[in-house]
Amino acid sequence: MAENNSNLWAPWRMEYIRSIGAENDHGGCFLCDYWRAPADDAQNHVVWRNATTIVVLNRFPYTNGHLLVATGSHKGSFDDLTDEEICALGRGIRDGVKTLTAIVQPQGFNIGYNLGRCAGAGLPNHLHAHIVPRWNGDTNFMAVMDNVRIIPEALQAVWEQLHSQAAKNGLCEI
Repeated sequence: MAENNSNLWAPWRMEYIRSIGAENDHGGCFLCDYWRAPADDAQNHVVWRNATTIVVLNRFPYTNGHLLVATGSHKGSFDDLTDEEICALGRGIRDGVKTLTAIVQPQGFNIGYNLGRCAGAGLPNHLHAHIVPRWNGDTNFMAVMDNVRIIPEALQAVWEQLHSQAAKNGLCEI
């Protein structure tokens, strides 16, 4: 393979790197920060929230529209969740898929949980689901050759569309 002399800049990534291990009264949990600040939902890209659940656009997405679904409780394990919280996560995932389907029109989804830091959990003490929209052919040469992902739309633009659709669907209770 030829030597690559060009640089690919991703200055937004430094915010994530610096946030790892940040401490506050709940262990540096941005989901708890967002939960406690509903007035900042637009700034934090909270697509919607209800009495038990928060749905957030991932600031460091794998693809366009990558959502995180979490309860308002700072709990890191399924064993710690109540039955109501487990059901709320399921409803949040269902509604996230419905909302993403209406806006970004994916052809499929990856949905899952990263349990524990060794499994890829960047926030291991606040259980949350990932909803990653997928399209045929979206794994292109960039991801294969250079471990790079191309996100085709600005985070704010996607948030505005998703939040508007969530409001139309009656998901914005608070």
